Amino acid sequence: MPYNYGLTNQIGSNLSLLYTNKGCCIFVIMYVKKIAPSLNCGLDLIGEVLYGKWKIRILWFIHEGHIRPSELQPKIPDATRRVLNVQLKELEDHELVTRTIYPVMPPKVEYHLTEFGKMLIPLIRSIGLWGDEHQKRLRAVILKQFPDSVATPKQ
Repeated sequence: MPYNYGLTNQIGSNLSLLYTNKGCCIFVIMYVKKIAPSLNCGLDLIGEVLYGKWKIRILWFIHEGHIRPSELQPKIPDATRRVLNVQLKELEDHELVTRTIYPVMPPKVEYHLTEFGKMLIPLIRSIGLWGDEHQKRLRAVILKQFPDSVATPKQ
């Protein structure tokens, strides 16, 4: 049986107690932004909403019908499950996706694009096409930073 030893009030707002069991405490440190972002123009706003290595891919794959985290994970294998969950939560907070939790065991969670999120799909498609068109040049420029490695495109 999990116990809360009254530590949650002493931990502070940046630490959350997940649970304790047999005297073992599990804590999660939550990142809290200390400086408000600069939101002076549309580029600042879109950067704040889409900042994150996997967010554009997550939106695209949800658009393609991969709506469960277990379906997204194989599509983005370099992202850990935790990172995917954090970025999904941020996309939900920015009202680009909605999360539906079904009361079954094990819990079933699905994500869907909101109407607001669907408006980004044509832009993401255009960015992807631009990347496809210039992939040779982009790959060469990026790989200059890693002279000792040989990266090949995944099939």
